[in-house]
Parts: sequence; structure tokens; C-alpha cells
Amino acid sequence: MADATTPAPAAPASTTQKAPVSRGKAVVNGKTYFLGTGRRKKSVARVRMTAGDGKFIVNGREVDDFFKETKDRHYVRAPLMAANVASAFNVSVTVNGGGYTGQAGAIVQGLGRAISIYDPTTRAGQKEGGFLTRDSRMKERKKYGRRGARRSYQFSKR
Repeated sequence: MADATTPAPAAPASTTQKAPVSRGKAVVNGKTYFLGTGRRKKSVARVRMTAGDGKFIVNGREVDDFFKETKDRHYVRAPLMAANVASAFNVSVTVNGGGYTGQAGAIVQGLGRAISIYDPTTRAGQKEGGFLTRDSRMKERKKYGRRGARRSYQFSKR
């Protein structure tokens, strides 16, 4: 048992320079990142934006390779188009959980949050487009005595 006079061990020194994250904005090694988190259904997306030439990477793949459906490709680019910053930023996204449509919705919310942190004047446009709204619809849980969330077993009178 250690006595109260023994000092706690010091934390190891970090090799990379990191400034503290202040509400969605981080500076790492001189680069400024704008961060946003989005959720939809079971999907969670962590979005990082930095100044660049318009690359859009989702889980290490180009956005056009990641999303097979055209509607999802257009949907994830909509917040950038609404703010007219599509070619000014590189976007890197880590998303997991759910299916492709849920992941697209999570990316849109995270991207909308990151853009509104970058330029607070675009917040009204992002809100009007519905890019900051959390879609709260989730899968309903299964109840006991039923086959699914609401489906019952077949009734037999005799």
C-alpha cells in the first residue's frame, strides 16, 4: 500500500505536437482540422476536414468506391455543395455500424457539423438543408411473446 507522500508516476511525453481540441477544431503539427460526429440508426461517423484539393476518403477508400448507389454519393456531398467549399477541403471519414444508407446519413450530419465549425455563417444554410438534424428513427426492439418487434405468433382458435 502506497503512502500519501509518494508522487504518482508521470505520463510519458508525446512525440507529436498536439494542441487541445476546442469544440470541433484541432491543430496537429501545424495543420488545422475541423471535426464533426454524425449518427443515424446504428451508424457513427467521425469526420475530419482540412484544407486541401477536394479529396473525399471514407474508411480509406474514395467516396465513389465506397458508396455504390448514386443517391448516397450525392447525399454525402450535399453539405459541401451547400456551403460552396467542395474543392477547398480534404475530407476524411471513419464510419462504422449499420448499412450504407445509415452510414451516408451519419456522414452528412458529421460533415454539416464540421462545416458549421469552420464557418459559423454557413450554419443557417446547413440547418435549412437538414444536414445538422439527427434522424432519431431507430430499429424497434423485439418484445417477449412476439416473433419480432410487433409481429405476433399465428393465432389458432382450435
